[in-house]
Amino acid sequence: MAPPQPPPQSVHVILNGHKGPVNVARYAKGSAKYILTGGQDRTVRLWNAGHGGEIKTFAAHGYEVLSITVSHDNAKFASSGGDRSVFLWDVATGVTTRRIAGHMGKIYTVEFNEDATVVASAINRQAIQVLDDARDAVQTLHIGSTTITTGSVDGHVRTYDLRKGELRSDFIGRESLYFSLFDSVTEGRLDPVTSVVPTQDGQTILVTTLDSHIRLMDASTGKMLNDFVGHSNVSYRCRACFSHDEANVICGDENGQIWAWDLLDVNLLTGVSDLILTSLQAKVLPPNPPPKAHQKVITWTEYHPTDANEFFTSSADGTVKVWRSPDTGS
Repeated sequence: MAPPQPPPQSVHVILNGHKGPVNVARYAKGSAKYILTGGQDRTVRLWNAGHGGEIKTFAAHGYEVLSITVSHDNAKFASSGGDRSVFLWDVATGVTTRRIAGHMGKIYTVEFNEDATVVASAINRQAIQVLDDARDAVQTLHIGSTTITTGSVDGHVRTYDLRKGELRSDFIGRESLYFSLFDSVTEGRLDPVTSVVPTQDGQTILVTTLDSHIRLMDASTGKMLNDFVGHSNVSYRCRACFSHDEANVICGDENGQIWAWDLLDVNLLTGVSDLILTSLQAKVLPPNPPPKAHQKVITWTEYHPTDANEFFTSSADGTVKVWRSPDTGS
């Protein structure tokens, strides 16, 4: 088997139009020739990923845009942010077709189901509408065919099985061992979950937390299968993703660097690190450390759904960079 290859390292185009940080970016569905971006400047913008031209600006938000989800046919998308409402948009006309109000705070994440007949949103101190198990802001969610998975500031990943009516809750944090005069005590350290991305088969989940760790978790047992470290991520949402073939994990960090790891190459470490006797650690792909790719924190990383030679990164520096292998056509 050929060794995993690092992601493309050549900038194809730079999408430069937002006035301030770009908080989220999403590929269109299908051939994914277009990219939607949402920023601190309260706009959503549609771009051609091939030549980098801006096609349309969607302006209706009164506050920052934090999340975007695209329908399966690319005819509509939904966005959310500081407005306390979910905005549904018609791509062709560029206008909102509906605004779903009733939320009590910022809406950090919104997602369509597969055929865009259902839209789910998550807000501060409320999980997903009436699913109110989270004890703090829900930062991320994913809708599967029969499940909804959320990640929260309270350090938990929760999976709702809609068919069975069951909830699975996994605490994604570090156990700290400290000693008193009489005994040793183990307690959990809360690390907010900012991103959950399942593999295509749904058997594992990539979980990003604000402790500079990305963990590969078994979706059915909650067991950690691999741990991806080296990057810096303690304050901002830095969305991680899988490569096109799911052989690698890619993520930008708060230093503007893009990190890549082998998904399955696991080193078993023995020793006292955070007072954990044994731990897993994934192999970082070269270059290690990677060069600076953005001037500020990288907020979002997403691989092209069909092209193994393309992915993009968005940043608080106001740009989105589309990365391609040098021999890839436009």
